[in-house]
Amino acid sequence: MQPKVYEVNETRKKAVVITPETLFTGQQLVWLPACASTNTEAQILIVQNRASDGCTIITDFQTAGRGQRGNHWEGAPAENLMLSVVWQPTFLAAAQQFRLSQAVALGVHDWAATLLGPDPKLKLKWPNDLYYGDQKLGGVLIENSLSGPKIQHSIIGIGLNVNQQAFSTATATSIGQLTGRAYAREVLAARLLECLERRYLQLRAGQVGKLRQEYLRALYRYQETHWFVVDGRRVQGQIVGVEDDGRLAVAIGDALRRFGMQEIRHG
Repeated sequence: MQPKVYEVNETRKKAVVITPETLFTGQQLVWLPACASTNTEAQILIVQNRASDGCTIITDFQTAGRGQRGNHWEGAPAENLMLSVVWQPTFLAAAQQFRLSQAVALGVHDWAATLLGPDPKLKLKWPNDLYYGDQKLGGVLIENSLSGPKIQHSIIGIGLNVNQQAFSTATATSIGQLTGRAYAREVLAARLLECLERRYLQLRAGQVGKLRQEYLRALYRYQETHWFVVDGRRVQGQIVGVEDDGRLAVAIGDALRRFGMQEIRHG
């Protein structure tokens, strides 16, 4: 099946065509030259009942891209991948939302590994940022809507640094900086959608244990002693796992503590 290409900006003469080899992810494609946020655009399509399962919104530039913890997403125009995927994981209970986060993170990690190889520096920083060493390659923001005890829709917003060469922070990098190459983003977008769908299908097939094991193997600073900031002070601890509800399990001194998103950060 060829993807449907929606040319949203009708004044633009050239349509963007992305052809992922997927069952449904990206088979409805909405391309925008610029927008505030692809997650916001996805939500509008859902409300209008115009988003099929796997609908993908992709843009050259976000003016108000959002990241985890309310952070702004930095991305230069027409150099990176910025997209949102709409899925309908009605097989997941609301309490199982982190399973989807793990699957998405692994899909992003798989995508990066196709470009960088099985590099031990390629990691997933809890909950789902993509890192190379101590530098950020990309991030994920998942927004779920619920219907009773089940997830009705999930909007998976992804920003990945591809060709950008200069960042305002030394803690960011790109695939192009690491490899010294420039990439055709349409090809990489198709590859990303394929990687995401493979992991999503694993989740839908109930391969929860396999996904959890692979996520932990890829987890940044897993089972290593490092500094963290908790309650405004620096403490040493060791990440020992992730709970089913997504909380990070950290051994601090003689205690095992569990933290939500706003409660701990690497320090």
